[in-house]
Parts: sequence; structure tokens; C-alpha cells
Amino acid sequence: MSAETSAVPGQFTRRRLQFRAWRGTRPFWAGLFVMLGGFPIMYFPYAHLQVGHLTLAMATTAGAGSLIIGVLLVVLGISLWFQKHIRVFAGVASILLALVSLPVSNFGGFVVGFLFSMIGGAMAVSWAPGGPAKQERAEEAGADGDASAGAGYGQVPDGAGEPNDLSGTSPANGANGRHSAG
Repeated sequence: MSAETSAVPGQFTRRRLQFRAWRGTRPFWAGLFVMLGGFPIMYFPYAHLQVGHLTLAMATTAGAGSLIIGVLLVVLGISLWFQKHIRVFAGVASILLALVSLPVSNFGGFVVGFLFSMIGGAMAVSWAPGGPAKQERAEEAGADGDASAGAGYGQVPDGAGEPNDLSGTSPANGANGRHSAG
């Protein structure tokens, strides 16, 4: 091992796979988009752009409001990463903050911050946690040794071969949906 090697061989791959697994269990991209939307919203009202020898001051009277909206969007984005159960609240809040940023903060950070926040909020609201893959479920059922080991989704465990109607309203399974609480 040379002096330039900073990590154990394979550690980068292992860390990358760990990050990938962590990222897959939460609305990662929604949080990233919401955070990226917050930065231009809070930056542009305080920016002084140089165009040659001319200084453009973007300062507005609502600079404090823009800063608050931007900071809230960044906090909502981080919250989406680490507290995935608040995804609907954070998504709706980021959509509302993006809409408020249009009149308050230079058209929502010149529409860039507005679009990122809207897309991120919509992604957060629509994200749903996924279940384990079919192959893992089949292995779990086979390891238990029960009668349903050969039954997949949409099949009755006793091997009758007919699809399992889970809606509870099919007359074929003896239930019409009334008086069934679960």
C-alpha cells in the first residue's frame, strides 16, 4: 500500500452502496430540489452583480422576507432527507413558500428558485416508500415453510390458481364491502 492510498481498497464502493441504500429509502431528490430552490431565493435580493464597471444592486424592500423564505426552504429540504415521515407537510409547505416567493423575492429568485422549489415540493408530496422487492418476499415466504410459499401476488395461497381480489367488493369471495373494517 502506497502513501497516496487514502482508503482501504473497496471502501469507496462500500460507502457509495451505503449512500445509495440510504438515498433509496427517503425522498432524497425532492429534498435536494427544495434546497436548491431556496438558495437563489435568499441570494438574489442581497446580490450585487458586477457588469463591467457597473454594479447592479438587486436589493429589494422585501429582503428579509426573501431570506426567511430561502432559509425555510433549505430547512424543509434537509428535513425531507432525515425525517421522511413529514414528506407531505414539507412538500405542501415548499410549494406554498415557492408561490409566495414570486411577489416577495425577485420573481422567486428569477424563476429558478421558484421552479426548483415547486418541482421538489411536488416530488415530496408524490413520493411513497417502496416495499421490499418480489424476490426478497419470495425468499422470506420460502424460509418460513408455510403453505403460501408458492403463491405470488394475486394468487390464493391454497393453490386454487384464481386471482386474489383484495378490494373486498367481489361477490366471488363472499364479501360485498359492507361491514368489513379491515
